[in-house]
Amino acid sequence: MTFEQIFVLLLLVAVFVSFFKEFYPPEVTALGASAVLLATGIIPTSDFLTVFSSSAPITIAMMFIISAALERTGVLELIGDFLRKQARGSFLRTIMLMMFGTMIASAFMNNTPVVILLTPVIISLAGSVGAAPSRLLIPLSYSAIFGGTLTLVGTSTNILMSDVAVDAGQAPLSMFEMTLPGLVLSTVGVLYMVFAGRFLLPDRASLASVLGQEGKRKFLARLLIPHESKYIGKRLKELPFNTSAARIVDVVRGEVSMRRHLQEMELMAGDRVVIKTDTGEILGLKDNGEVEFRDMDDSGFEPVTADRTITMEASVGPNSHLRGRPIKDLKLRRKYGVYLMAVHRHEQNISRDIQDTRLQFADTLLLEGPPEGLQRMMEDGGIVNLTATTERPVRREKAPIAIAIIAAVMALAAAGVMPIAGLAVIGAVVVMVTRCLDPDEAFDAIDWRILFLIFGMLGMSMGMEATGAARVLVEYAVHLVGGLGPLAVLAAIYVLTSALTEMVSNNAVAVLVGPIAIAIALELGFDPRPFIIAVMFAASASFATPIGYQTNTFVYGAGGYKFKDFVVVGLPLNLLFAAVAVLVIPLFFPF
Repeated sequence: MTFEQIFVLLLLVAVFVSFFKEFYPPEVTALGASAVLLATGIIPTSDFLTVFSSSAPITIAMMFIISAALERTGVLELIGDFLRKQARGSFLRTIMLMMFGTMIASAFMNNTPVVILLTPVIISLAGSVGAAPSRLLIPLSYSAIFGGTLTLVGTSTNILMSDVAVDAGQAPLSMFEMTLPGLVLSTVGVLYMVFAGRFLLPDRASLASVLGQEGKRKFLARLLIPHESKYIGKRLKELPFNTSAARIVDVVRGEVSMRRHLQEMELMAGDRVVIKTDTGEILGLKDNGEVEFRDMDDSGFEPVTADRTITMEASVGPNSHLRGRPIKDLKLRRKYGVYLMAVHRHEQNISRDIQDTRLQFADTLLLEGPPEGLQRMMEDGGIVNLTATTERPVRREKAPIAIAIIAAVMALAAAGVMPIAGLAVIGAVVVMVTRCLDPDEAFDAIDWRILFLIFGMLGMSMGMEATGAARVLVEYAVHLVGGLGPLAVLAAIYVLTSALTEMVSNNAVAVLVGPIAIAIALELGFDPRPFIIAVMFAASASFATPIGYQTNTFVYGAGGYKFKDFVVVGLPLNLLFAAVAVLVIPLFFPF
């Protein structure tokens, strides 16, 4: 091996370790790897710029816009309403209807928006059948993954693998080329979840129930300490209304929350004391004369506002601008009148010193505030209501247009009238021109992190090909399994891709393993098509960890799961998928 080959392979290992350890966001790691290859001269700038002409990222971006239009016009909401009506209180009926409905939706649009939209519906649905949300959210994610294997646009990985095939001199994947083998795998997956997997699903308490806040409606009364107040210089424990029924949750001094110092602080003129209590307690304070709402001389307090508030669970969405910023910099109280009581991340409830915590995708938040403030926060901040379906205006009159657009894109792509990239661009423009979706909503719907992750990993793949490092891996793989026949090679590629996908981004794995799989097939004299399909399926079929696929990551926080929950339910499914895929793919794509 040459020095450059060793360097590129070591860089690849470093990229995977960074993905797994999350030293940096994956898109930063991927672009960083390309930057290293550029700085060392392994790939010239002119060659690297060609990755931005790849059709896959453009297609993916346009499909994000079309998916957002389907959400905005209420098309996906109709699916949720149908599930709710048809459930009839049966858990088994619910899980079957949910999985088949999600599969159908995910087959024709990006599966991550489908899961994000349906999560609050499914949580509400779980309550109607007497089940914990954790009994349904893993099946929701898995069924979205199943649906993604049915069509070219079901998931970004499929589109990306089609682009990888074209770059390797192979024919692009057609719209429904993978549908039949994908349908076999999806059916096996649903049967597993219905007859075996559902018994492995955990009962996890939601964050609100853990903290004893579920279903409570309280009032936040904000009281000003005037200059003449008799409570200036006193500690909070000395206040007459600081009881268990009327708890002080915050003191705001200027624009600074003093929540961390409530126990030892002394009140000053101008402080705003925030108490949480119910209607009866506020009326009792008034009747007892402890708080005079009109006469400040007796009570020492002047009311600022008293707003009706609700307690709500919410999850941080993939496109939320709240991600990566310390909570203290979000100014939630000032912007929305909302208080963040706790943050749930993986297996921890963060309720102390949360002001320096940086929110991450799929964090579950316990929020308290007025309904209108929470609604504005959901619209502006990219958070998803987990306690009830989000009430928002939808353009239902535009639903037929949105359905016609996605149908036309699918039909014309299947007929070969135009490449999917061109059709997706046209479809995205039409949904904006027809006002199915406003332009600002359209561009907010694009997950730019995924696009730049793809650009970065395309550069990494280019470096492996330019140095011949990919060829070294091919020769090593041939040495290990080449003499065992095409079925063994197919199994090795599927298992390798599936294992890598559990640890790093599925799109990154597809970009790296795809060219190698094609090279292996050509080296051994086999048709590359079954190997392309195997990589495509294996890169999407990530069930055993919550970090391998974005929908798993989202429901991980929303359902209060532990890491091992995915291993228990998903690892047998991974093995089952591998066995079935290796047997089924050659039936539709001979070697």
